[in-house]
Amino acid sequence: MGKPNRRALPTIIGVSVLTTLGANVAVLVARGDDAPATTRGAEQRTRFVAASDRTGLSPGAVAPQGRRLTPHVLVAAPSTLPQDLVAKVRGAKNVKGVEVVDAVQGMVAGKRVGLMGVDPSTFRNYTPKPTARSDALWRNVAAGDVAISFTMGNDGGVELGSQVPVGGRRSQSPLRVGAYATMGIGDVDAVVSRATAQALGMPSGNAMLISVPKTEPGTFIKKLRKVLPKNAKAVEVNPEIEAPETGQVPNGQVMTARQIRTVIRAAYTRLGWPYVWGGESEHEGGYDCSGLMQYAFAKAGIRLPRVAADQARVGWVVPYSKARPGDMLIWANDPTAPGYISHIALYLGKGKMLAAPRRGTVVQVQDVYTRNMRGAVRLSPKIANGLAR
Repeated sequence: MGKPNRRALPTIIGVSVLTTLGANVAVLVARGDDAPATTRGAEQRTRFVAASDRTGLSPGAVAPQGRRLTPHVLVAAPSTLPQDLVAKVRGAKNVKGVEVVDAVQGMVAGKRVGLMGVDPSTFRNYTPKPTARSDALWRNVAAGDVAISFTMGNDGGVELGSQVPVGGRRSQSPLRVGAYATMGIGDVDAVVSRATAQALGMPSGNAMLISVPKTEPGTFIKKLRKVLPKNAKAVEVNPEIEAPETGQVPNGQVMTARQIRTVIRAAYTRLGWPYVWGGESEHEGGYDCSGLMQYAFAKAGIRLPRVAADQARVGWVVPYSKARPGDMLIWANDPTAPGYISHIALYLGKGKMLAAPRRGTVVQVQDVYTRNMRGAVRLSPKIANGLAR
């Protein structure tokens, strides 16, 4: 399995910004753990984008949707990226677009999430089609609202049109939730305008999204790192998970039978605890799906990264037909971010799994369902502990 990308962005603390980054700090930590929606087809897709009441801004306040581009690489630093660097990247071979944004880990409605300050007129072109085409959504953002991901609104219980605190741990300002809008960037759960970002004290222009549709992102990143400042980092947006190259999982690199029993017993002790978006311990009053996995595997001395998308990379992905008790089952349920792993559960064997499904439910044993399933993760303690540092 390839070496996982490390994510690192600054965090707002009050109105100040950290000027250094730890080598293993998680960037834009997403908590988009979501069981499948019950609707289908076009009805399901529209549920992922909803705008609150109109702001009164004229239609011309935000430019209409232009040519859509897929972001493949995210570059971020603690402070403003040099203009000559941005210009050099724009002119690089196979680069179809570069969007400069403000990016941090911030507090939104009491949750620490990936937060971006964007130009609504241009950033919309880097979002999924349902999000990009909503004029009302982007006018609300331009008027000072915050747009949050559908999963944060749905499973986080943040109501459309409500006022929520946004900012750092010490200083936050109330903003209206003007839209539910999945951005298609797995690590981003909230978006504001760049003017609002500056008022919150976020760094200006410290990140950029790069579209390179004809180049393998990993290859592009290797070349890009040669020209990045020391404190800047580059990661792939929504990297694909990997299957064993040989089709076989190395026997000596997986969990022992004792570790598997410990993990399963630990997960069973959480039965009945409420689903809480972002929950990972009793302190939050419950667990979300990846928080539950983190708790159970920790009891066997195995540290996991925090979110489902990263937990899917702690070993080898095998077909569900080859799943064994102790494997983690993974799903990609977000239709606006194909391939992004947004739900995870512990396989118990015989078609049963233990999971924290969604808001309004509790940790429970369920029948395994295969819609949107991407397989089973055969965990490697070595890979898991390395990724969780």
